[in-house]
Amino acid sequence: MTPKAVVFDIGNVLIEWQPERFFDAEIGEARRLAMFAAIDLHAMNDRVDSGETFHEVIHETARAYPEFKSEVMIWHDRWIEMAAPVIDHSLRLMKALQTKKIPVFSLTNFGIQTMVIARKEYAFLSQFDRDFISGHMGVIKPDPRIYEMLEQGSGLSGTDLLFTDDRPDNIAAAKARGWQTHLFEYPQGWADRLVDAGLLTQAEAA
Repeated sequence: MTPKAVVFDIGNVLIEWQPERFFDAEIGEARRLAMFAAIDLHAMNDRVDSGETFHEVIHETARAYPEFKSEVMIWHDRWIEMAAPVIDHSLRLMKALQTKKIPVFSLTNFGIQTMVIARKEYAFLSQFDRDFISGHMGVIKPDPRIYEMLEQGSGLSGTDLLFTDDRPDNIAAAKARGWQTHLFEYPQGWADRLVDAGLLTQAEAA
């Protein structure tokens, strides 16, 4: 069945999100390994993505781990440098779908304040047909509730939706609801999937 809407994750689909790589370059791999072993920074980020205040969560973490305070504050002060660069081919695919009047939604684990920061840098993040942002929704993927909320908000469900995400657990949760899915590994694979779904031609997906 041809999907009626396409749902994009953002991190590692439209914008690279590799905090470990960023910190390796900034403080060296050894220090980064020590910091990530001492602090569950991805859990910290999940709190922000669940709707807690970015500033408060990062400062609280910095106070809790004084031996890594300066490094944790890099996460706060230079966050936009971690959320980079844009994955250009994926962005072209988003625009190609919208040119053909195919609705494109975001479904993303993203904080309220960090989305404000990101939209100042990346205008296209304000150009989805519908936004489903975890920080505003109070729930993160792969909780089934966030997928249910998208269905309720869009009026679409099951095979009407084609969803791409880079995390297998997020894909599995969507698949369990009957959505069409694609595990994002690289842009060309996603382009091929959109062609196979009958949404774009090879030329449009280039």
